[in-house]
Amino acid sequence: MLVVLLVAGMAAAACSSSSADPVAAAKATCGGSSPKLTVQGTGLATGTPNILTVEVGIDVTDATAQAALADDNTRAAAVTAVLSQGGVATKDIQTTDVSINADDNDKGVITGYEVSNTLTAILRNFATAGSLIDSLAGAGGNATRLQSLSFSVEDTRWLEDEARDDAVHQAVSHARSMALSAGERLGPVCSLSDQTQIDDYPQTFGAAAGAPSALNQASAALPLDAGSQQETAQVTMVYSLVSPPAVSHRR
Repeated sequence: MLVVLLVAGMAAAACSSSSADPVAAAKATCGGSSPKLTVQGTGLATGTPNILTVEVGIDVTDATAQAALADDNTRAAAVTAVLSQGGVATKDIQTTDVSINADDNDKGVITGYEVSNTLTAILRNFATAGSLIDSLAGAGGNATRLQSLSFSVEDTRWLEDEARDDAVHQAVSHARSMALSAGERLGPVCSLSDQTQIDDYPQTFGAAAGAPSALNQASAALPLDAGSQQETAQVTMVYSLVSPPAVSHRR
């Protein structure tokens, strides 16, 4: 009886040691000669934008560069004051472009100077954003030009992670379905790679360069709809395949 128990214990220990190292087993089945299945998964995640980025241009022309610059600075300061009074934080207001150009006639004689100034502001309160944007026209006058509006999610990392999670689940589902159809079983995952290319495509609206400003013609708060923002992800998974054990038929 002691011999039987000892032999049984040795057999159990041998089985335990052979399966105790899943990494080694995975390497063995992921070898170059082992059959594999490669699948791809595409994921999608949708979020609601929480910031609105506004670009406002101020274009002034005067007889001298000094006069044009002073006029533009005065109007830009007035626009900045409206933004600040509307609750926009100082850190969310930035001068993103300033240019001074001479205007001349067909004889090459300078007739004046044009100063262009672009202010970019991030609005976080959508309830007052339309009225605030409309108020900018009064601050900058006819020199004010609304260049663009773009809604976006400020921190997209959680959206990207959700999209990747969705992509992995789709890849696993594809792998299970394909293996079942082929009469095989899925072994360990040999590799999992991320082919996601994150592109930012904000929703943008606004007048083209040189077109009349919508702000100058607005008589009521500008209607704004944030819509949604989507992130996509793509992953590739490689599984090893394990053939099911052959069924023996005994007579």
